[in-house]
Amino acid sequence: MLKINGVQIATPKTFKVDISDLDGEAGRNARGNLIRDRVAVKRKLECEWPPLKNNEISAILQAVKNEFFQVTYPDPMTGNNQTKTFYVGDRSAPALYQDSNGQMLWQGLSMNLIER
Repeated sequence: MLKINGVQIATPKTFKVDISDLDGEAGRNARGNLIRDRVAVKRKLECEWPPLKNNEISAILQAVKNEFFQVTYPDPMTGNNQTKTFYVGDRSAPALYQDSNGQMLWQGLSMNLIER
């Protein structure tokens, strides 16, 4: 589903695409009509993963460690996979210790990928 720098990563449990307009200047004219200068339309990908093993969470976090990176994702506006340049917001990785086999699982890794 998601590729970062051409490498397939674990499929998120939840995936949401936000489509945002970025305006330069906006205001109203004498008739009260909105005048806006839309300069770009950008995406934000909200992702959360199911429990991950150490090697799985490490692979995802290593993939987004650079300042900017390429992400291929399904885009609802185009109806196709798109590849664009993104950066990552805060990453959250709460831990959960599994008693049944003594293995540490990372529960609920979440992050936002924001288009440059």
